[in-house]
Amino acid sequence: MLAGYQIHNKPRKNKSLYSVTLNLFQGLSSANPSCNHNPMKYMILMTGRFDFQPCVYIMASFNGQAIYIGVTSDLMRRIGQHRDGYFDGHSKKYKTHRLVLFEIFGDMDSAIAREKQLKNWRRQWKINHVTATNPKWRDLAEDLGFPALPSY
Repeated sequence: MLAGYQIHNKPRKNKSLYSVTLNLFQGLSSANPSCNHNPMKYMILMTGRFDFQPCVYIMASFNGQAIYIGVTSDLMRRIGQHRDGYFDGHSKKYKTHRLVLFEIFGDMDSAIAREKQLKNWRRQWKINHVTATNPKWRDLAEDLGFPALPSY
């Protein structure tokens, strides 16, 4: 297993699909130096595609009081939409603009199943899950090339 990643083999209909959980704080393994310090490049290497990368993500407000769990096939676009207040409802009302966790999957069915699982968790379990991989609740979107958000 690569340091900072959990790779899960998901055999389905004679195919071997992989899902990846990326932990940006443990760094990348020297086993694959071509993608060091570039999580998006690693995501592309896992699936061979940039335009379709199923993942579950957790966005949080600046103080961590509000969290939003979602699923998308284009994380970069979705981060921009959250930051621009594109969606009405919970994410716009509570300004959940900071990406605090994301998990990458090889297929959308697995990503949707994980999203449903996380949404059924108690709030404290969700907080513990984010804190385990992102103790300071840093905005991971900055590591993906987005500008830093202002502190309130």
